[in-house]
Amino acid sequence: MSRRAFFGGAVASAAAGAAIGVTTTGLAAQASEGGPSASSAPADDTYAFYGEHQAGIRTAPQDHLVFMVFDVTTNSASELQVMLAKWSAAIAQYTQGLAVGAVEPARELAVPGDTGEAAGMGANQLTVTVGFAPSMFDARFGWAKYKPAVLNDLPAFASDALTPEFTGGDICVQACASDPQVAYHAIRNLARVARTTASTRWTVQGFGRASRIADQATPRNLMGFKDGTRNIVSDDEFAQQVWVGADSDQPWMTGGSYLVARKIHMLIETWDADYIGDQHAVFGRTKLEGAPLSGTAEFDTPDFEATGADGTPVIPATSHVALAAHENNGGTKILRRGYNFTDGIDSVGRLDAGLMFISYQRDPAQFVAIQQKLGSMDRLNEYIRHVGSGVFAVPPGLAAAGDYYGKALFA
Repeated sequence: MSRRAFFGGAVASAAAGAAIGVTTTGLAAQASEGGPSASSAPADDTYAFYGEHQAGIRTAPQDHLVFMVFDVTTNSASELQVMLAKWSAAIAQYTQGLAVGAVEPARELAVPGDTGEAAGMGANQLTVTVGFAPSMFDARFGWAKYKPAVLNDLPAFASDALTPEFTGGDICVQACASDPQVAYHAIRNLARVARTTASTRWTVQGFGRASRIADQATPRNLMGFKDGTRNIVSDDEFAQQVWVGADSDQPWMTGGSYLVARKIHMLIETWDADYIGDQHAVFGRTKLEGAPLSGTAEFDTPDFEATGADGTPVIPATSHVALAAHENNGGTKILRRGYNFTDGIDSVGRLDAGLMFISYQRDPAQFVAIQQKLGSMDRLNEYIRHVGSGVFAVPPGLAAAGDYYGKALFA
């Protein structure tokens, strides 16, 4: 099939499927043969792939994350276009619990189209979210004219200890699911599809979601504190703080968002030796209940003017809560969607663990303004190091079969 036919009209979806062997008889059929029953949950739970916004942003955070950043290795816009079309067709299948190609081909010498480690497991609430870094808008693919004015590499922050192995890259893929193997399967097979066009740069596997959206219990980070108590939840907040509006200088980003990724290493042993009163002062909240130090319950509104008997603020001005609060940042909020991670032991025998911080905002400047304050004054900096970083433009959702990531950028 010619390239023109591949991207043309009603046949685009079928062509993309043919190019990577999309089938609806792989995992779906195997699931019916001793796999999860229709009543099991969340194995059979699915989120819609097509829609106004990409899934995995407002979606209630699942329990597991695989976050991978790719370097595009081709200078051919056509090859990149084909890869993104293949990805789009494949993700539409994965998120519905379907295979991309046969796990067990009939011919003995045939290479399996799907790697098979998620066979029979169901969709498990899988969402896959794709974003483009500022580096994608250089001279390679003719995208320079489509670069949003707000999309630039993040500035240096006082708390940075960035390492090359967890920084930069061209395209990010965030896969979240209620089962870690399902999320890994999606990322693994996307990397397989991209192998002649893009290579993996860095990845983080997260567990134990460290942020909440409405109707979820507030989870805890690895420091033992509740995380995401005051996260964005309402339609108005999403419209004002998360989704790119029609006033964007680049119409293709309307309905999209901007993703900031920060791999944060925690000095676990040092933190674990700190006394509880100081831990409370660092966060500005109590550990078990998660209440602001000015209140008694988790969702009490912090009172940053309240003072103790000695006249000092009950919530220290250098606490994480005080510095990040929208009341102290001109009303600015960001959507937190982070995950805990552990990478075993570091080179000096300490626990290598922390927070894979992910936030969404309609303008990266929202994150920058807050992080500049946190980086210079936050007491939490005594116990954390920012070792990885990236910023990405996340386009709006795909309209229907035949649409694909970045389609407007190849016009």
